[in-house]
Amino acid sequence: SLLQLKLWNKYRVSNIPSLIFIDASTGKVVCRNGLLVIRDDPEGLEFPWGPKPFSEVVAGPLLRNNGQTLDSNALEGSHVGVYFSAHWCPPCRSLTRVLVESYRKIKEAGQKFEILFVSADRSEDSFKQYFSEMPWVAVPYADEARRSRLNRLYGIQGIPTLIVLDPKGEVITRQGRVEVLNDIECREFPWHPKPVLELTDSNAVQLNEGPCLVLFVDSEDDGESEAAKQLIQPIAEKIIAKYKAKEEEAPLLFFVAGEDDMTDSLRDYTNLPEAAPLLTILDMSARAKYVMDVEEITPEIVEAFVSDFLADKLKPEPI
Repeated sequence: SLLQLKLWNKYRVSNIPSLIFIDASTGKVVCRNGLLVIRDDPEGLEFPWGPKPFSEVVAGPLLRNNGQTLDSNALEGSHVGVYFSAHWCPPCRSLTRVLVESYRKIKEAGQKFEILFVSADRSEDSFKQYFSEMPWVAVPYADEARRSRLNRLYGIQGIPTLIVLDPKGEVITRQGRVEVLNDIECREFPWHPKPVLELTDSNAVQLNEGPCLVLFVDSEDDGESEAAKQLIQPIAEKIIAKYKAKEEEAPLLFFVAGEDDMTDSLRDYTNLPEAAPLLTILDMSARAKYVMDVEEITPEIVEAFVSDFLADKLKPEPI
């Protein structure tokens, strides 16, 4: 039903079973990983399971791969990448290779940056083998409770995941993996989210995270993508700011898509007309699309399209 679909979308549920706790008085999500909570705290001693500050959840000794330990308060004052990964997962291993280089570059540029490895390895031995390749710190493998609390804190649903925190422990981005792969020179570190992204092979995975506004443009014309970005940016910024004020994630991600193989396969998959420019909202998890095919895209058209979508006034077509 439509209501079920809206709940799936609102809470960005990508797999089941999924148990999400909310505060009924404010409607805010208290905890995304309810299943882990019940497993870790069957007696309900930590109820109401609300998010705790990173410094509190991570508190305790951390390891270096030479066997040295240090206290977690050594992370204070640094940007921190919380890296959920495991040796058995091939995408994790390939990300780790890139991340080792990124880490070196960021440190050499004089930035205060640390990475904290939270292992999902299946044994202490494979943890040790994997960690031996990493120049940063880790939660001890034996401390399963602390690893699990970090998974809960960030609602981790899959690996590899790299969450980048500011020196106060607030999340800058959950898309560290995409950012690192998109920015090999680390020029954009610490990767504050951009309101509008250009659709690429490495960030296309974000299309599965919830509804996305995608403006397809004819990229034969050089300035076209940039102009499209400039057009959407103020609208995206306004929406992001509005939800940030409510301490909520924005209900839409914003993309501009040029013409390449990836865009072609996206159009094929979602069965979109060939037109450019073409304004769409794609909601992969709901398998729904909303399409606006007009000669010229203006800020007014985009703004009306977005507000109609958010007010549930648009009729979805199936993908």
